This record gives sequence, C-alpha cells and structure tokens, in this order.
Amino acid sequence: MNKKNFWISYIFLWLTCLLLIIMPIINIFQIEGNFLASYGDINSANSNGLFGSYITGELVEQEHKVDSQSAKAGEIVFKLFGLIPIRKLQVVMAGDDDYYIGGAPIGLSISTDGVIVISDEGDSCLKEGDIITKINGSKIDDVDDIEEALSSTNEAEVTFLRKNKEVKALVKVLKDDEKYRLGLVVKDNITGVGTLTFVNKDSGEYGALGHAVVDEAGGNVVPVKEGKVYSCNLIGINKGQKNNPGQLRCLFLQNDKNKGDIVSNGKFGINGTMKDVDGLVDKNLTAKIGGRLSVMPGKATIISDISGIKEEYEIEIIKANYQKKANDKSLVFRVKDKRLLNLTGGIVQGMSGSPIIQNGKIVGAVTHVFLSDPTKGYGVYADWMLQN
Repeated sequence: MNKKNFWISYIFLWLTCLLLIIMPIINIFQIEGNFLASYGDINSANSNGLFGSYITGELVEQEHKVDSQSAKAGEIVFKLFGLIPIRKLQVVMAGDDDYYIGGAPIGLSISTDGVIVISDEGDSCLKEGDIITKINGSKIDDVDDIEEALSSTNEAEVTFLRKNKEVKALVKVLKDDEKYRLGLVVKDNITGVGTLTFVNKDSGEYGALGHAVVDEAGGNVVPVKEGKVYSCNLIGINKGQKNNPGQLRCLFLQNDKNKGDIVSNGKFGINGTMKDVDGLVDKNLTAKIGGRLSVMPGKATIISDISGIKEEYEIEIIKANYQKKANDKSLVFRVKDKRLLNLTGGIVQGMSGSPIIQNGKIVGAVTHVFLSDPTKGYGVYADWMLQN
C-alpha cells in the first residue's frame, strides 16, 4: 500500500469511529425528559446497547418536595466511555403499582364541552365539525344554552374551535316563532368505540385508546364536559385490507350500568376512574407499566379480547423512536401472529388502545394502522398515557 492510500484508509477509519460515537450522542439529545424510568429499565437499556456502544446511563434517585409533599424523581446521567458526563435528564421514578391488563373493547359516550355543528341551514361561515364554545361571551355547555345566549340583535359573536384553534366570527341571528336561532343543526354528545389499555388495581384509574377522541368532520379533539364508559358487545369484524383499515363492529347500550367515567380526552387517549371492571379485565392478570427506555425492537405481544377471550398475539416491534416531543406514533410494529391475521387482517379501527406487552410489562398501546399495510401499526408509549 502506498503512502497516499495509507492516509486515506487511516482518515476513513477515524471518521468511521468518530461517527459511531457522535450519532449516539445526537440521539441522546433527542430524548425528552420527565418520562417514567426504573433501575431495571436503565440496566436493560445499557445491556442492549440502546445508547450506543460507548455510552451508558446511570440512574440516581432523588426526592423532590412540592407543597410539603414528597415525590419520587430521578436523574439519568449519560456518560461517554462510562466516565465523561455528556447529559443529565430529569425523569419520574416508576412506582410499584400493579395494573390490570386491558384488551377489551369499550363503548364511549361523551357530553361535549360545547356544541358540535352538524350542518348549516342558514348562511353563516361555520362548517360541519366546528365546536361552538361561546356566544356573545357566554359559555355554551350544551344545546339548550344557545337560545339563552342569543340577544335580540341581528348578529351574534360566536367563538368556536376549528382544527383545534379558537376562531371568532359574527353570525346572523334568525328569528322564528319569537325564538332566536343561528340556523345551525348542532349536537352536544358523541359516541364511539375503543379498547381499554390498563386499570390501576388499587385506584381504578385507567387509560384507553392511546390517541384523542376526534370529531371526524372537523378534526377537533372533543372537549369533555362529562362522559361514561360501557361494556361493549363485539358483533362482527370488517377485516383490514390495503387502503381499507377495517373495523370492529360493536354494540353498547347507554344506561345506568356504566363501568366508569371519562374525565379527560387528551393527545394519548381518555382517562378517568373505573368503578366496575368485571367483564373488562382478568383480575388475576396484572403487570407493571414499563418506561419507554425499556422498549426495544424485537418480539412483543398485544392483548385483545376480539376472539371472545383475552389472548396474546405476537408482534415484532420494528422501531422505537427517540422523540423530542411526545407523540402518539412512538413505535412501529408488525403483526406476526397468524391467528390475528386470519381474524382481522392485522390492525383495524376499534383496536386502538390494545396494550402492548414486552418483557412482562405494559409498555405501550396500539394507536394507528398503516393504510398501505394493515399488518403494520403505530403505538404510543404507556408512560405518556399515564401522564395524559
């Protein structure tokens, strides 16, 4: 080898080594703090080389006092070559709570905080799916509030949500049989179906769906005034196909026998408290919540009741994303289990919230299906659902 080729090879070798060190460091700075972590998560991440071959994480437990109450917190110190600190990250220490594992379809009934426009019979600028929250400055909780908020003037200032942004507009007021109206057809409730993810064994607090309940017509996240969860009967399955995600066909009755309430509807699903878990969970089946650092590409399972009994179905986690911002597409997976593929074709609508289990922990929930390939789906980390 001549001298020129030697130096080219030498420089290339060093650049390769440098790249192998720099890329994991860049990934470390993509991780957002304040997530759930445990010593087991960090040990597993170090063993599996999650942070790269030259970086390790070290978890130090701390105790923070807020208003005279103590809360467990921690700090992860990332070290290059196990010696040089390159970043410190605040995290929430994982508790010892046990959670019932979900997988059952549930019916949702939500009374909206505001009214949803169904159609415009007048000539206003409002569109189907807009959510009216105020009229002339008065808060609109339900349909009955509209007439009371309208005055005898020819126009009303209407505040509404469109694509999750607040908008104000002047709308013509119509008079009909001595009553004032806007010429809009509206509703103040919404129903749907999803899947239960987990229920805290002691408190009854639950998480479900993994993504927000959204009004399809307007794309708005539905604001919750109050809501109820019901048992749901699966009456059929439309199998997923390419460009057709399929769906679970379910039936539920809105009556006094609800299973729990819906307190919030956020980016990572619905939350509330279950008062009755009979028929929704196996009380002999519990697990801990796994932090996102415990999620690795490889074998995992999803839990679902869609066959009539609670079963585990094998999936392969293809990618677990580093994310600067919380997102309901945290990980990508592929369904491997032939039983589920024969039953549904893959992931179908209504399966959102199905718990993802890896190494005995609830680490995530199904959120979306790939339209181009129903055997592939997205999931959200369980700890984000816990913090929803």
